[in-house]
This record gives sequence, C-alpha cells and structure tokens, in this order.
Amino acid sequence: MTAEQVVRGFFQEVRSGQAPDNAHLYMAPLVLAHQMNSENPVTVRRTPQEYADHVREMQAAYGTFQLEIQELIAGEDKVYVRWKQSGKHVGPAEGFAASGKEVIELASAVYRIDHDRIVEYWIQIDRLGILEQMKKNSETLI
Repeated sequence: MTAEQVVRGFFQEVRSGQAPDNAHLYMAPLVLAHQMNSENPVTVRRTPQEYADHVREMQAAYGTFQLEIQELIAGEDKVYVRWKQSGKHVGPAEGFAASGKEVIELASAVYRIDHDRIVEYWIQIDRLGILEQMKKNSETLI
C-alpha cells in the first residue's frame, strides 16, 4: 500500500467518523501527534484507540460532520492533507454550550507513513477561527 492510500483510507474511514474503530488499520500502536500551535507547540502520543475516542468526541460536539479533502500531496513516506470539516454545534465544545449552528474547521497535516501505518503527524488547525464562530453563534442565541 502506498503512503497516499494509507492516508486516504484513514480519512475515508476513521477521520471522517464513519468507522473510528478502524484506526488500528491505519495507525501504528503509538503515533506522535505534533500539534503545531505558535503559542504552545506540543507532541501528544496517541494510540489508535485514543484517536478513535478523539473522533467520537468531535462527533459529540459537532454531530455527523462532513469532511472534505481539499488538497492532498503525496511523497515517498509523507502525505500532506488540507481539509474542511463542517458540522453542527450539538454538544459542549471549547467552553461553549451547543448552539445548533454550523461550525467549520479548516486544517492541514503532514502524515509520515512507515510499514503501511501512520507513525507521526504534524497538524495545524485554525483554532481562532473555530472560537470566533462559536462566540458569534452563542451571541445570536441571546
């Protein structure tokens, strides 16, 4: 399987929320997740089960969200993906009560593949944009 096939399968099944428990098919037993925030970059160690739980947390906050790959560039062992996730704010998230309104996440990541499994990734998310949407959505409820 190519690095691109691994990442496409991961997005189609796991990251999309369609089959989060299939994370073990695409991820190594322990994955380094580099969260590239300019104010506080951190590296989190995640198991496939922890990643599946993370996807379920997103579903609890944003319902059955839509995930659109907007760009994918594959190299030897690395794959860059930029995506748009759209969902409804149906549960508590980021300190805000559910508004029922749409929330859009724009993000990108580079995934490193070894032996047909994701072993490491570097992710950037427009967190300020998400917070601004939540703030605006909560103000319209008043």
